[in-house]
Amino acid sequence: MTMDVTLNVNGQEHKLAVEPTETVVNILRNRLELTGTHKDCSMGVCGACTVLMNGRPVSSCLLLAPQADGQEIRTVESLEHDGKLSPLQEAFLTFGAVQCGYCTPGFLMTATALLEENPKPDRGEVIEALKGNLCRCTGYKKIIEAVESVVGQ
Repeated sequence: MTMDVTLNVNGQEHKLAVEPTETVVNILRNRLELTGTHKDCSMGVCGACTVLMNGRPVSSCLLLAPQADGQEIRTVESLEHDGKLSPLQEAFLTFGAVQCGYCTPGFLMTATALLEENPKPDRGEVIEALKGNLCRCTGYKKIIEAVESVVGQ
């Protein structure tokens, strides 16, 4: 049994027939071909699948398509404009906050939400915001420094 939903993803409306248990991460990756959002733990604990829903970070592996019906979803693909990386994306590269890159989209989306809500967070607020995202390669020092480098921009 399918149901109709409308997902607004990165400013584009998508009308889809979905299974009630279909997750947003699977729709993004498999149906909309937006593969920047990664799927890892499928339990909402690693942060790799983080997207913004109405400006707030959410685990898209736990978000069912019916829950996202009519909501604004932003993925990591929304950060690039006219072929240019966002200042935050540039900072991740400059500071070496990317190694394998698997967790990077989730960190970028979580940090984007933080900076949109609080353009001048202190180090403690950056750390608190990012605590739901796991990195198994870089550690967190360079990620935190990258976010701090764009504070106030």
